[in-house]
Amino acid sequence: MSTIITGLRLQPLHIPASMDDADAGDFAEMIAVRNRVYREIAGHDDHAITADELLPHYQSGRYETRLLWLVVLDGQIVGRVGVDLPLENDSKVAYFLIELLAEVHGRGIGSTAYTELVEPTARAHGRTVLQSWAEQPEAPGPRIAAPTDFGSVPADDRASRFYLRHGYRLEQVERCSAFDLCGAFDGVEQLVERAREASTDYRVVSWFAPTPPDFVARYGWMKSRMVTDAPAAGLEFDEEEWDAARVARHDENYTSSGRTLHVTAAEHIATGELCAFNELAIGKDRTEASHQEDTLVLKEHRGHRLGMLVKCANLLAWREIAPESPRVITYNAEENRPMLDINETIGFMPVSYVGAWKKVLDD
Repeated sequence: MSTIITGLRLQPLHIPASMDDADAGDFAEMIAVRNRVYREIAGHDDHAITADELLPHYQSGRYETRLLWLVVLDGQIVGRVGVDLPLENDSKVAYFLIELLAEVHGRGIGSTAYTELVEPTARAHGRTVLQSWAEQPEAPGPRIAAPTDFGSVPADDRASRFYLRHGYRLEQVERCSAFDLCGAFDGVEQLVERAREASTDYRVVSWFAPTPPDFVARYGWMKSRMVTDAPAAGLEFDEEEWDAARVARHDENYTSSGRTLHVTAAEHIATGELCAFNELAIGKDRTEASHQEDTLVLKEHRGHRLGMLVKCANLLAWREIAPESPRVITYNAEENRPMLDINETIGFMPVSYVGAWKKVLDD
């Protein structure tokens, strides 16, 4: 693809079936650049994941098409562009990222990639709503407040300038928080006991992926509710159907590369319904940071301290599952005060903030 920037190529990336494939080198280099970009932004390696552990998540399938391009400058891979297309019925949404090494900032590469790839790809697939997320480090100066009235991002940082230049609006701010797994757990133990006392109509159940057959349908139902029950501000998400096949695909994304996913849920004793859950994951290197994936309490079961129950119970189990992991990382919308209150009570501390941006394309 020709551009006005000398030496720049935006090269489609083939996703290999396996890291043992002869053509897997570009994918491995793309992940290495990804990890460098995140280190440059965050100042740490907690977001780093190996290529073989990420590969399953990049395979397109019946639920999503994932398109990737390498940003190549003078023969060197310096970034990546991604467009994800959900395949729910009549979806109008596309998600995108443009990530570049700091050494090539300020050359117009991001805007070139956006103009030549992102919007044309979205339009070609009939998508009219574009959404993107970026970690935005704290900086002095003017702020852009989220329309939720919860959270803001610096107005003059690189990400804000990029999104505003291309017609985007800030819709939501997410907080990244961390819990120190190396400290005392006395407080967590006390909190889980209080939560049990307040939720006597429920019991805790847990499992490792792959999900046991008895939980598949009930777990799938909770996963489908993530897009309807979690705070979304002005962002748009398609409702999802989670059948057994989708749960199996989700689980395989972790287990096929040796990652560990542990789910703790609350079961309503009278009906057997699963009504709250928390997921914790870690890679093959058990000394790396752990990541909390989804957490949800179904709307009709809120008010019984189930969020506190499943979070604390999973953390206590995790201490035995991954005793060398130094911390757990989690993300929550700034307006999600019930969940942030739980996190803060447990001991999660704010680390960074992510801006969620949206643009509706003209017909």
